[in-house]
Amino acid sequence: MSATSPSSLIQLSTEGVNSMFGMLCLAKAPGVNSARGVGSPGHVGGILLKNATGIRFQHVPYRGDSQVMQDLVAAQIDFMLASPTTSLPQVSAGAIKAYAVMNSRRFEAAPDIPTVDEAGLPGFYTSNWYALFAPKGTPNEIIAKLNGAAIAALADPTVRSRLADQGQEIPPRDQQTREALRALQKAEIEKWRPIIKAAGIKGE
Repeated sequence: MSATSPSSLIQLSTEGVNSMFGMLCLAKAPGVNSARGVGSPGHVGGILLKNATGIRFQHVPYRGDSQVMQDLVAAQIDFMLASPTTSLPQVSAGAIKAYAVMNSRRFEAAPDIPTVDEAGLPGFYTSNWYALFAPKGTPNEIIAKLNGAAIAALADPTVRSRLADQGQEIPPRDQQTREALRALQKAEIEKWRPIIKAAGIKGE
């Protein structure tokens, strides 16, 4: 099936620093914490951040992003790796700061936020992505019909505009296939499995 949108996460903080470098310096201080749900993209992305920079911060587990965002705005936690859907409204309102888009390209919805490459942490990419799956053994003609419906929806200007406003990216048409999704899923498993295993993260 077609992968709908590999959308990058945004690095966020309520602290009074103005760059990714300043945020990383802050994260080296004792007692600094970050929060997301256990096993969420923000949690495993935080582990990747630790591995890439050598900084050490405390992960505070939450059950949902809405509560994390409330506590971030209230300065109860120091920073998080957040999805654009959750965070961009708060960034636009000036309640929190976004230091980098964890992607090689800037968001159309927030072009002033630099990429991690521009912010001084090159290649530190991580993302949420969404896809439509069917049960094993589903007939090929049903798969093709579902995929065609997904492709048609993603070509709709209103749908594309709504997704762009949320910081989502729609893959090119030639990537909206079963084969492309299979390759993406395989690459993601190979990337994240050793990180998750080394951290001892288990599903809840």
